Amino acid sequence: MTLGQLDELSKTHYVAGIEATLERRMRAAIFFSVLLAVFAPILATANEKQAHALHQTEKRGLSSLAPERLQNMITAPVAASGVEFSTAWLDKQPKAKGDANWKCLSEALYFEARGETVKGQFAVAEVIMNRVAHSRFPSSLCGVINQGTGKKFRCQFTYTCDGKAENVSERRSYARVSKVARAVIDGSVPKLTNGATHYHTTAVSPSWSRVYTKTARIGVHIFYRHNVRSASN
Repeated sequence: MTLGQLDELSKTHYVAGIEATLERRMRAAIFFSVLLAVFAPILATANEKQAHALHQTEKRGLSSLAPERLQNMITAPVAASGVEFSTAWLDKQPKAKGDANWKCLSEALYFEARGETVKGQFAVAEVIMNRVAHSRFPSSLCGVINQGTGKKFRCQFTYTCDGKAENVSERRSYARVSKVARAVIDGSVPKLTNGATHYHTTAVSPSWSRVYTKTARIGVHIFYRHNVRSASN
């Protein structure tokens, strides 16, 4: 066999190798195209089902929220500015007023925390607001404050079931805590308790205090967070 014949044979083998490689790649491309054609509709259907299920879950969650909570979710928070934790600052503020929920919070602060420091009063108010935002509690201020009222040892705030008349005798103290309530409801106060949902005075030590997470101590109150957090906390 001459050198020319050898060269021609080499070229033939080289071309055959390239053709075989191209054929394998084409077969692989056809195989993956077939797979894509088969499974793409299935994946698309699965994604559509997941999206629909997620939409339905979110829809049910939103429909279960009280109008007040929904409004809070879509309303931009007011930036905290100029708030001072002092009676002097409170005395400079205009007379507070509001709806039934504002009244409930004002009364709760009066009976639960009027002897506290001003900062402590803001902290107690924050706990009540945190409960409103928590799924384990009623979704309104009055609902949270009156939860368990009338049931022995079941009320959440002692003054609602201690059998004593709820008479406001210290008008100046009430005027101040009503301003605290107004500021907290308006969202113009910096956060103090790191998401606390419970508190007690330093004079007692309830059993749940050994279970929940301690978050702060302000004045004569110690604050705790329920171990199950909400989305807002």
